Amino acid sequence: MDDLDRRILDILRRDSRTPYTEIADRVGTSEGTVRNRVEQLLESGVIERFTVATRTGNVKAMVEIGVAVDVDTGAMSERMAEWTEVDFVWQVSGEEDVVVVADTTDTGTLNDLITRARELNDVVSTKTRLILDEKRG
Repeated sequence: MDDLDRRILDILRRDSRTPYTEIADRVGTSEGTVRNRVEQLLESGVIERFTVATRTGNVKAMVEIGVAVDVDTGAMSERMAEWTEVDFVWQVSGEEDVVVVADTTDTGTLNDLITRARELNDVVSTKTRLILDEKRG
């Protein structure tokens, strides 16, 4: 990955729907080069997916999860990433081991997600933080 790839990624991170022609103008190259670079970034796994960020009034939260010492947090993270309400699952350092970023329709649905996490055999604790405001960089 070189500087051109990084500049293309910076634009796509802010708005993944930016047309390739506009990206090309902003980074000083051709539309075909941008298209090829994005395809290479997808094939190599640098770009995992394109997502939609919404402001729908939903309840967003970070659920910090502590697990037993001998747990494979990677497998647990992959399982939780499949849950409908989950935007991201991060394996982190610190007091907790996994952080789930959830976007739910209401507090009841968030509570159901927390209960589902607590019911996993290896979960020893949860701590939930509601996301009150969000700014994009």
